Amino acid sequence: MIIEKTRLIEPYCGELVNLLVPRDELVEKTAYANSLPYVQVSARVECDLELLTVGAFSPLRGFMNQADFQSVLDTMRLADSRLFPMPITLPIELPANAELGGDIALRDSKNNILAIQTVEEIYDWDLEETATKIFGKFDARHPVIAEMHRWGKVNVAGRLQVLQLPPHPDFAELRRTPAETRAVLETYGHANVVAFQTRNPLHRVHEALTKRAAEDVDGVLLLHPVVGMTQPGDVDHYTRVRVYKTLIDNYYEDDRSLLSLLPLAMRMGGPREAVWHAIIRRNYGANYLVVGRDHAGPGLDSQGEPFYGPYDAQDLVMRHADELRVQPLPFTEMVYLEDEDRYEESSRLTPDAKVRKISGTQVREDYLGKGIPLPPWFSRPEVAQILADSYPPRHRRGVCLWLTGLSGSGKSTTAEHIVNLLLEKGRNVTVLDGDVVRTHLSKGLGFSKQDRDTNIRRIGYVASQIARHGGMVICAAISPYRATRHDVRNMVGAGFIEIHMATPLEYVEKNDVKGLYAKARRGEIKGFTGIDDPYETPLNPDITLTAEGTTPEANAQVVVDRLVELGFVLNG
Repeated sequence: MIIEKTRLIEPYCGELVNLLVPRDELVEKTAYANSLPYVQVSARVECDLELLTVGAFSPLRGFMNQADFQSVLDTMRLADSRLFPMPITLPIELPANAELGGDIALRDSKNNILAIQTVEEIYDWDLEETATKIFGKFDARHPVIAEMHRWGKVNVAGRLQVLQLPPHPDFAELRRTPAETRAVLETYGHANVVAFQTRNPLHRVHEALTKRAAEDVDGVLLLHPVVGMTQPGDVDHYTRVRVYKTLIDNYYEDDRSLLSLLPLAMRMGGPREAVWHAIIRRNYGANYLVVGRDHAGPGLDSQGEPFYGPYDAQDLVMRHADELRVQPLPFTEMVYLEDEDRYEESSRLTPDAKVRKISGTQVREDYLGKGIPLPPWFSRPEVAQILADSYPPRHRRGVCLWLTGLSGSGKSTTAEHIVNLLLEKGRNVTVLDGDVVRTHLSKGLGFSKQDRDTNIRRIGYVASQIARHGGMVICAAISPYRATRHDVRNMVGAGFIEIHMATPLEYVEKNDVKGLYAKARRGEIKGFTGIDDPYETPLNPDITLTAEGTTPEANAQVVVDRLVELGFVLNG
């Protein structure tokens, strides 16, 4: 049977942008780009550049100028009033030899030239204003706000000419532009397309929900996982895509589902992000979007409270659905009916129905964290095996213990005793002490705020690599700035444990055998933490200790007992 092509919904604002330089100009443009001053852009900018280039962010034709940027912050609309809730900017430190009206080259972390950016506009941006208006509050526990502290201080806008997309050697057959995705979807013969936004592995409840969503509108399912930047601590995209491929190949209808990857850098912006996702998916051909509970939420803030309400994102997309021409399909709670071997919405059940359900926290902590297989009613056996292979029990995973506090608060001494206790229990440990790191890894750095941040991020980067490969690392550094500590938390991910040595300033001054505080009081040492430079106390540390009225041995035991409780150390 030959299936006729069906016209999908047109792209948002009518057309798909394409910023790639024509092939016949590529050699000349590349030679020109090699002669230009350049900046190496972040992984986030790489993702944005790619999606700008292929039209996923249509109608944008480049990074936002000041008028569009300010209008988006204030009204969720571009300066011409078109709905677009998320600012897409190029925040950089301009090269010294760059000029207004001139060109610069944009290179990736491996020095590949990606694009030529004409510097038509340079404008300042305010971190607190930007973060507050996008995310609803200025809280450095938000992963992107923590990251924003190290973005460039100015935004640059102007004509953008893209020479090549960022290279992606993985899953190349699943990476489709909006135009390519729409072309495939049109061959399926259905006008309706349901996009499923996902940054997590799919279990049987998601499978049931997505199939039902497509059936309800007689449409095609676009399974569209994000493989750019997601929430720190999320399951890596290699594992997730293996899960999606297994499910698509074995449990979905070939003519009703399409798996395609989206190299998006998520902002974890909750309601605004949900509207943004709807615009992006419309450009890919979808006119329905499954909007989950706490869609694109970053979890808890520094006070332990959710950043957004559970249904805020669904409500905002619904309010703009007519303008977007994308209808939200709310992700309602579905539970497993034990007697009928199927999933159903909880709102449709009788009070005596026998149901089973497992939360995401239980998956991570009670099953994967303890090495217990996921039950077959919850996950397909192939999926359960992939997750078990990628995520061993907690006592075999990497952990970073980050001890922060004033100089002399007991960080290093406590760390030494933690090491001994962990070695007794069979866990090897690496110690990154602040003073020792400055002798080797950070030799030459001073004590300005910028140099202190650089030092802490270097420690954090090394710690993240150790933890990523299953090691346990203890970092003892003053690390006085809250945003920098949150940045390190993001680097490490789920295994980061912040330990605040909350020893009072009066106590550490009284017991200062090196006399550093006395010198700082006399002005002989400038910028000394706790005297003339602030120490920003953790707002919600995982463990709080003090050297006052106790011993390093007792403090170390508190930490190890907590690690045993969390499952990172076996109690034996």
